[in-house]
Amino acid sequence: MTRRVHVLGASGSGTSTLARNLATALGTQSFDTDDFYWRPTDPPFAEKRPVPQRLALMRAVFLPRSDWVLAGSFAGWGDAIVPRLTHVIFLTVPPAQRLVRLRRRERLRTGGAEGPRPAFLNWAMGYDDSGFPGRNRTGHEAWLAELTCPVIRLDGGAPPEALASSALAALDDRAQAS
Repeated sequence: MTRRVHVLGASGSGTSTLARNLATALGTQSFDTDDFYWRPTDPPFAEKRPVPQRLALMRAVFLPRSDWVLAGSFAGWGDAIVPRLTHVIFLTVPPAQRLVRLRRRERLRTGGAEGPRPAFLNWAMGYDDSGFPGRNRTGHEAWLAELTCPVIRLDGGAPPEALASSALAALDDRAQAS
């Protein structure tokens, strides 16, 4: 069975961790939209790639494969990918829990030297505000409503192993239903 799964949610909701765990369980590879969205820079996340370059890189690296798991968001720039999706998993996590995760992740990324990037944390915490001009839940919900593939909604606050088990069970349920 072909599975091309897109895992998305707010920053800090566990999309990358779930994508890696799902890919391992499914015997395939996981990818992250950040690796295509951002040019490699030092410090990271400083320079965006133009959309055509992002999509070309994705086509070269993984899109032609029969199976993959993609973490992150491409809503608003990756419409060409949507027809290839077999499933979408949408993770939700309360903002306070995401903030704790993001602070921990940022400390790990910087070795604790610089601490969390305030601008990034402010941007990430705007996700649940429907009036926020950046990536937000309202935008994701509208995007999800347009999809024709199954959308699986999970609580990203669950422990990683339990979340992966729930995701696999949901993927299996959706496969049996079709």
